[in-house]
Amino acid sequence: MKHPLLYLCVTIVLTNESNLIILCSNEELRGLLDLSKEFKATYGKDSSVEPTTAAKPLTGKSVAMIFQKRSTRTRVSSETGMSLLGGHALFLGPSDVQLGVNESMRDTAQVLSRFNSIILARVFGHKDILELAEHATVPVINALSDLHHPLQTLADLMALEDHFGTDNIRGKTVAWVGDGNK
Repeated sequence: MKHPLLYLCVTIVLTNESNLIILCSNEELRGLLDLSKEFKATYGKDSSVEPTTAAKPLTGKSVAMIFQKRSTRTRVSSETGMSLLGGHALFLGPSDVQLGVNESMRDTAQVLSRFNSIILARVFGHKDILELAEHATVPVINALSDLHHPLQTLADLMALEDHFGTDNIRGKTVAWVGDGNK
């Protein structure tokens, strides 16, 4: 990847642990949020930049997106983001890949790693994220598990900073209530 912070963005959300906050130092998290805001300004709906002429830092990269649990917002934002950044997203729904059923988790992780730059997984059990990450040779992004939702955490942090300001978020108490991932 051409942009070092973009690589950081992809590798932090991910690896063998998947709780974003634990994996990031304050500086890394700040860099990730700043890069996300930069991308939003460049590629977002209200951007003055023409999307066809904007930089494409993910050219030649692909993400295999495993969705055991469907989500319109996660699928559309991930596919659109990859496209705007020059990459390709491959959607794999429950009928396309059955993690650990017909093929082992290890085999799935290895096959997807051979053909993709990133694996994104929205799963029921957190153990699936950990097992994918253990056997994958590319970064694994936790798009949701029964323990963590790091992409939503990033989006929520961006929204809080937009509302309160970057310097006024420290010390705030936040309660997050999501679905039970059942």
